[in-house]
Amino acid sequence: MDLEKRPAQQAEQPSPPTAPPGADGCLAVAIRIPVRIVVLVLVVPVRLLWDALAVCGRFVYFKALRPVGRGIGTVLTWLLKAVFVWPWVGLWRYVVVPVGIALAWLGRVLVVVPAVWLYENVLTPIGHGIAWLGRTFVVVPAAWLYARVLTPIGHGVLWLARALGTGAAAAGRGIGAVLTWLLKAVFVWPWVGLWRYVVVPVGIALAWLGRVLVVVPAVWLYQWVLTPVGHGIAWFLRLLLVVPAVALWRWVLAPVGRAIAVIAREVGDALGHAWRVAGHISLVVGRFLGRLLRWIFVEPVRWAYRSVLTPVGHVVRDLVWRPAAVAARSVGRTARGAIASARDSVRQARADVRRMLFGAPREPVPVPVPVARREQDTPETRTLGSSTTALMKD
Repeated sequence: MDLEKRPAQQAEQPSPPTAPPGADGCLAVAIRIPVRIVVLVLVVPVRLLWDALAVCGRFVYFKALRPVGRGIGTVLTWLLKAVFVWPWVGLWRYVVVPVGIALAWLGRVLVVVPAVWLYENVLTPIGHGIAWLGRTFVVVPAAWLYARVLTPIGHGVLWLARALGTGAAAAGRGIGAVLTWLLKAVFVWPWVGLWRYVVVPVGIALAWLGRVLVVVPAVWLYQWVLTPVGHGIAWFLRLLLVVPAVALWRWVLAPVGRAIAVIAREVGDALGHAWRVAGHISLVVGRFLGRLLRWIFVEPVRWAYRSVLTPVGHVVRDLVWRPAAVAARSVGRTARGAIASARDSVRQARADVRRMLFGAPREPVPVPVPVARREQDTPETRTLGSSTTALMKD
């Protein structure tokens, strides 16, 4: 009874108040600032190194590894296609498909067309003839035999079997009743009497003896001997093991665990805070170094390009390159004209030599254009008064 009441009393006790989530103890406040300072000093170089490696890795990835990887991927793709895809595509397109089309045509010409012709012109008439013969010589006589001979004989046999079945059923019912009575008298009634008048009274007596000699002593032993002994052993074990373990957990392990948890939480928060602060510091340092490199290298180069090289280039372009280009173009035109005139002179001299040696070439003789019979030979136009036909000539 005491063991049953204790869980209910423990459940009714109110739970201890919990601290709000924003409240921190004195231990957390005492170790927070030193831990954050130490962690910040240790984390800043790591974050700077990490950001530098990240920038270098990003530059190497975007400027070297990705183009090289794309080129290698393109080459590998082309090689794989050339080795595995294009041979099979060519084999399918130029070998398998034509051979399949040829085999399909041969199969259609050699198998399908003869089979269709054989079915339409040979098998169909033969099947129709066999069906007509079967219907004439088998189906009609069988139907007449069934309707005129077998049906009356079957009706007679059915009437005779029904009469015999009725008599046999009556005789079977009588014989079954006699056999049932005999079986009950021989096998059922003796066992029922044995169960009712022997086994049941003996069982009731044995159950009463077992309850008196076994159950009642066992219940008395459990209530007055085993239960007090068990309560004493439980109290002794609780006093020997549970109470020291609870005291050790409550007064030693739990405070030490809370302190370790507070320290670990503060160290983790300090690491996160220091990592973020180091990120801002790394960003500022990176911008400063970038601006310093820009001031040292980029701005002087840009100023030199804009203020020195561009005007010098314009002067060189306007005073040197353009006049030189104009002179070169004029010289080119003059040279091309001289070469063209020389080529014409050489061609003319060659034509004169050929004319002196072989004579002048023959002039082409104009081929006369045939005139239609019904057309006039004179260029005058045809009029109604002119005699241009045989009927109108004088």
